[in-house]
Amino acid sequence: MKKAVPAKRVTAEKGAVKKSSASKKTASAKGAAAEKAAAEKPAAKKPAAKKPTAKKTAGKKAAAKKAAPMKRQAPAKKPAVVPKKAAAAVKGVAPAKTVAAKPPRGESRTALVRRARRIDRELAEIYPYAHPELDFENPFQLVVATVLSAQTTDLRVNQTTPALFAKYPTPEDLAAAVPEEVEEILRPTGFFRAKTKSVIGLSKALAEDFGGEVPGRLEDLVKLPGVGRKTAFVVLGNAFGRPGITVDTHFQRLVRRWRWTEETDPDKIEAAVGALFPKSDWTDLSHHVIWHGRRICHARKPACGACPIAPLCPAYGEGETDPEKAKKLLKYEKGGLPGQRLKPPQAYLDAGGKPAPPLGAG
Repeated sequence: MKKAVPAKRVTAEKGAVKKSSASKKTASAKGAAAEKAAAEKPAAKKPAAKKPTAKKTAGKKAAAKKAAPMKRQAPAKKPAVVPKKAAAAVKGVAPAKTVAAKPPRGESRTALVRRARRIDRELAEIYPYAHPELDFENPFQLVVATVLSAQTTDLRVNQTTPALFAKYPTPEDLAAAVPEEVEEILRPTGFFRAKTKSVIGLSKALAEDFGGEVPGRLEDLVKLPGVGRKTAFVVLGNAFGRPGITVDTHFQRLVRRWRWTEETDPDKIEAAVGALFPKSDWTDLSHHVIWHGRRICHARKPACGACPIAPLCPAYGEGETDPEKAKKLLKYEKGGLPGQRLKPPQAYLDAGGKPAPPLGAG
């Protein structure tokens, strides 16, 4: 027969069972929640490297600067623009393309401008009497003489034009001329047929379109047969007092020897050299350079040993450097020889220059 269990003990055991069951349920719930949380939680990332402190970062940057010296950053190149003074102030005609003169190696743009202007000042002292070396009494004679000067010397043109202008003194007269008669007069200048066609053609244009007067504007001059920018600037600068650069063969040769520009196209040379000087200097600059090219800085054998601007010339030594031998290479008044004009300005005669002889003389 079983012993009777006291009521208090039964009650306590039941409470313990219930408590144990509740604890198991709570633990089970906590475990399930933990498993669920673990499933939902993303995979643990690797511990990130510690960020360097501001002091450490600054230290590293400073060390990098010391280790590798910073290269000097080149300033942004500005587009080459001819200064306002050098811009062609002629309406209706596109000026020569802007070209920045390229300084010699090691020479800054500012140094190039200073050297170029100093050369011009020196040449102004050497040739204070520089002038256009074509004989003319009016704009019509100058434009015709300039067209005729292509592929020949100014001296030969000056010896030829007296007979031409004596027979055909006005554009109307030359426009009505018999081509064969004009060709005979112009024969000594070479290419006389083409030149005859040009001077008769430009005379007709002057008579028909401009009332027999030579226009004083670039856009009108370049429309005349045989007249380009070079001829137009000769006429504008010397007959109308309007600045212009005359880029003939002498001018081209010398500005490249002096490294004012490396360009070979006449329009680009005009723009590059014009950018180095005030516009007011252009006409006299042309005379100075051309005179120096004809008298001293010759094409084949420059007289380097007798050149007054030798210290400023990057091409010194291309010609004869012995002073005595160089003196024998000088031409025109520098060599005691007659100039190219039959009727030169008085200032030239006062400086010791001699007029050229007429055609056929000695």
